[in-house]
Amino acid sequence: MTERVNIGKAVPELYKAVAAADQLAEQAALAAGWSAGFIHLAKLRASQINGCAFCVRMHARDALAVGESADRLAILPAWRETEYFSDKESAGLALTEAMTLIADGQISDEVYAQAAAVLTAQEIAALEWLAVIINMWNRVAISSRYPVKP
Repeated sequence: MTERVNIGKAVPELYKAVAAADQLAEQAALAAGWSAGFIHLAKLRASQINGCAFCVRMHARDALAVGESADRLAILPAWRETEYFSDKESAGLALTEAMTLIADGQISDEVYAQAAAVLTAQEIAALEWLAVIINMWNRVAISSRYPVKP
């Protein structure tokens, strides 16, 4: 692979700002009632969609470290076909996916209505901020080609 500029190292002030925003988004998600494990699963799902190996590995490890089950981690790409996730978590995953794939028809009224039917405004806002931030991290890691070695 061609070596790339590590944008975080090239402009560390912006990297620190993203890290600070990430902490605020996690705090908001926890305050809204999302579990630490689900926060990592949401970040993991967005990272899977974006193909960010660095973030996939990190959030898989982080989810396990805070007590998420290996089963929920393993089944995440096919979450719709399972009974592993509550109605709130399913709505959260659908919203996270829509935020991640925003260029494909934006966030449909159907996805948003399903989320609004089971989530509070605080839960929606916190999850959308998590999606904004993880998508930003994915772009930082992918464009900089963060190494992912065994």
